[in-house]
Amino acid sequence: MNITVNAKSHEVSARTVEDALRELGFTSPSVATALNGKFVARNRRGDTDLREGDQLEVLAPMQGG
Repeated sequence: MNITVNAKSHEVSARTVEDALRELGFTSPSVATALNGKFVARNRRGDTDLREGDQLEVLAPMQGG
C-alpha cells in the first residue's frame, strides 16, 4: 500500500503504524507519531490501522539548547 511518511511517498506492506515504523527503520522508542494529523500514542500504534493514502508524520526529539 502507498502511504506518505514525512511528506515522502512510501510503498509498505505494514498494516499498522507500529509495523510501518519498524518497516521504515524508525527504531527509536522516543519518536512521536501522527496519522492524518492526529497524534497516535506509543501504546496505540499496534492498534492503529493504516489505509491506502494515509499520511504519517514521525518526529524525533532534537538535542541541543
